[in-house]
Amino acid sequence: MKNTSPYKINTITDYHQFRKLPKPRHPLISVVNCKDLEHLREQEPASMVMNFYSISLKRNFEGKIKYGHQAYDFNEGVMFFISPGQVFSIEGYKGPKHSGWILLIHPDFLWNTPLAKAIRQYEYFSYAVNEALHLSEQEENTISGIIQHIEQEYHSNIDQFSQPVMIAQLELLFTYAERFYHRQFITRKIANHRILDRFEELLSDSFRDDNLARTGLPVVQYFAKELNLSANYLGSLLKVLTGQHTQQHIHGRLIEKAKEKLSTTGLSVSEIAYELGFEHPQSFSKLFKIKTNLSPLQFRQQFS
Repeated sequence: MKNTSPYKINTITDYHQFRKLPKPRHPLISVVNCKDLEHLREQEPASMVMNFYSISLKRNFEGKIKYGHQAYDFNEGVMFFISPGQVFSIEGYKGPKHSGWILLIHPDFLWNTPLAKAIRQYEYFSYAVNEALHLSEQEENTISGIIQHIEQEYHSNIDQFSQPVMIAQLELLFTYAERFYHRQFITRKIANHRILDRFEELLSDSFRDDNLARTGLPVVQYFAKELNLSANYLGSLLKVLTGQHTQQHIHGRLIEKAKEKLSTTGLSVSEIAYELGFEHPQSFSKLFKIKTNLSPLQFRQQFS
């Protein structure tokens, strides 16, 4: 019977030991060939959590990796990113038919470099695994070439230039990943516009029948859950399709509703704020002023 608690892997050396791989050439960064991985066994942990970054590209993987979104067939190369501390699991694995690589990066490797802060700004590290990056053959070759350069560098004699060279390669890798994700949002127009249509429907429903006084302000996590997406993926998708993140869409619809009530009802500003789900009228007035450059009362006076 499998253990249900996440199996913790603290270091890259621990990961190599767990997968019965040779000791890593560098303790803080490692490229693992998927063909070298030990078969997943019956005693495989139900879920795992690693205290380092993991970037994987896997082909022909027969199993499920949970970390949803529909599967795509742009190409069999699937790339996904996992941050330290994120729990993931593997189910239904049928043997080592898959190929590819896994890049492991310990946060200490990035210490005292600009990438230590910048890496936290890449939203795809918070996407779900089934929101993975699907690569064309050319894109996959580009990414794999960078991985090969990193692997060659840490297999060479380590010197004062080794880390800066590998950091530069990592920055290039992340920039390409961001470009390819934007490409993915654009090339999957039909599926993504269905998501946009469903989001707009959910947004309209949230502001219908004055339910906000009871339910409170709509939050990004609610829409992401209803659409079976991670919050960051939904925000990135909407940004590419519409130029606005999820929160901006919510605020836009909120201001529309507020304008309607200010111009067509005799409700006070406080009453409108409560009907729109705000706990404090001051928060409503502040948001309204930011979005319209007018206070609610100044806006109402235009209709007097």
